[in-house]
Amino acid sequence: MKKLYILILRSYLGPLILTFFIALFILVMQFLWKYIDDLVGKGLQWQVIGELLFYASTTFVPLALPLAILLSSLMTFGNLGERYELVAIKSAGISLRTVMKPLVVLSVLISIFAFFFSNNILPVTNLKFKSILYDVRQQKLALNIREGIFYNGIEGYTMRIGKKEKDGVTIRDIMIYDHTSRMGNTTVTRAEWGRMEQSADGATLDLTLYNGYNYDEKTDRRNERNRPFQRTYFAEQYRRFDLSDFKMMRTNEELFRNHYQMLNLKQLTQAEDSLLRETDMRLSGLLRSTEISYSFNNQLDSAYMSRIPDTLKPVNRLPVISSLDKTGTLQVYELALNAARNTKSNIEFNKADIEARLVLIRKHQVEWHRKFTLSIACLVLFFIGAPLGAIIRKGGLGLPLVISVVFFVIYHVISMTGEKSVKAGTMDPLTGMWLSSVVLLPLGIILTVKATTDSPLLDLDAWKRLFNTSRKQNRAKTPEINSTAR
Repeated sequence: MKKLYILILRSYLGPLILTFFIALFILVMQFLWKYIDDLVGKGLQWQVIGELLFYASTTFVPLALPLAILLSSLMTFGNLGERYELVAIKSAGISLRTVMKPLVVLSVLISIFAFFFSNNILPVTNLKFKSILYDVRQQKLALNIREGIFYNGIEGYTMRIGKKEKDGVTIRDIMIYDHTSRMGNTTVTRAEWGRMEQSADGATLDLTLYNGYNYDEKTDRRNERNRPFQRTYFAEQYRRFDLSDFKMMRTNEELFRNHYQMLNLKQLTQAEDSLLRETDMRLSGLLRSTEISYSFNNQLDSAYMSRIPDTLKPVNRLPVISSLDKTGTLQVYELALNAARNTKSNIEFNKADIEARLVLIRKHQVEWHRKFTLSIACLVLFFIGAPLGAIIRKGGLGLPLVISVVFFVIYHVISMTGEKSVKAGTMDPLTGMWLSSVVLLPLGIILTVKATTDSPLLDLDAWKRLFNTSRKQNRAKTPEINSTAR
């Protein structure tokens, strides 16, 4: 039995590792295609790109791991069935349940690791990934001044270079517009040639210009007609531009730490409790402010008023209106209308705020349940893939890959539908987040039972025999019916 278990584990671990990294590679490539515009042309260091891809790959583990388990289990038992190794094992008196024991234990261990990963590692990698991605997307494009094209990447300046020499330093036909005064194109510098160099640390761009002019048009907003023009010749001029905006500045990670994707179970529970208390306080505050605005509403509640002594009851101000003239009555109605409008605005504002808080609470609940659904998904998909591979008896990457993708798409669609429903408030968090597991678990149980009892569920020859038998029975019944009718 030990040798058999070792054989089964070796047959399973190879496809598991291979399919896991293939799925992870495909997801990382999808990430690169999605954010390619934010990565290209910004002069990012390879270290930054490597960190970004590493942390991005860890966030894709909850998608890659269930797919790898489903595909590898299906391939393993499909290969065993295709090579008739399962037949030989069963002929030796060893049942399929016994064969599956080591893989069941391994799947349980993988599920425990998946829970530990979701609760302890994934929040940290999400924090690193989101913070680096935010900094990369905020990063300006790298300094790239091309010939004959106006470049405005340096804040406050627009420049054009007619030609660059082969040495990469000498430039000719230079034009620089200075917009730092925010008065338009009033200050222009032109030069025949010059030298363009960056400092050693890349913090500044140094321009040495030769044989040029400075054009300055003086503007006075108090006297638009008086606009003196000044032209100054220079044989050599030195200009320095600040390039600090082109350096990637790392944002403090503490600013992202309270996001629900960066929290573990304990932190999610505490954050949810805090949000619930704040929402309750907001609701109670809204009720109090509304009661204050319409204090006379209490007078309409006879049960409430009966509990208050007559000396403490509020004065009934409604009869006072009858003693006012037309102008006073209109003023009273105008004040009441303004009070109603203010109350309506206050209620609408608080309603939007409370709805946003409820959505945030539901997102915390979704993330809390997600810590467990990954572990259960690994087990459920294993109990679908392993018996299905024993039934279809096809190995390799052909049919198993197609079947695995179909089942994984079904699982993912159901999971995403439940998650969206929870966030929209149309479904309970417990029901929505566990919907995919509840739907696929009975299928896994049925397939496991059929595989262990050698049921010809997907055997094409068995279905042909069943169809032929039913057709013969129908033909035999047809003459009896005709004879009875005569």
